[in-house]
Amino acid sequence: MYFEDYQVGQTSKFGAYEVTESEVKEFATKYDPQFFHLDDEAAKDSLFGGLCASGWHTGAMFMRMLIDNLPAEHGSLGSPGINNLKWLKPVYPGYILSVKGLVTECRLSKSKPGVGLVCMSYEIVNQDDLTVMSLESNAFFRCKKS
Repeated sequence: MYFEDYQVGQTSKFGAYEVTESEVKEFATKYDPQFFHLDDEAAKDSLFGGLCASGWHTGAMFMRMLIDNLPAEHGSLGSPGINNLKWLKPVYPGYILSVKGLVTECRLSKSKPGVGLVCMSYEIVNQDDLTVMSLESNAFFRCKKS
């Protein structure tokens, strides 16, 4: 997809990422080694009531679904950042995550000819359609060649 393929108000839904206990523990061991991400028994006494994924892991799973959703040929040029990242509910092993997206802004770059900025609001939801994470993303896209 290229800049011209996006319009304000456009929605999308994609992804079906299964969260596994082994992946939760593997990610936590390397990047977020807190007991509620690593120890099933100890996690039962945490605020989460059981083993759950790190919020950063949830973000990584979102990123994987986002990239997998792009067509083979696309104009993505990266991102200048995200806004309002919120972890709203724990993500437990066995959850199936998916993504809902809404285009909130599209504008051509004044300083980079042939490039546009697309702003999206994303909700990462579980199999019960409950939002577990939300964020606003800004991404640069190449304009179609005329």
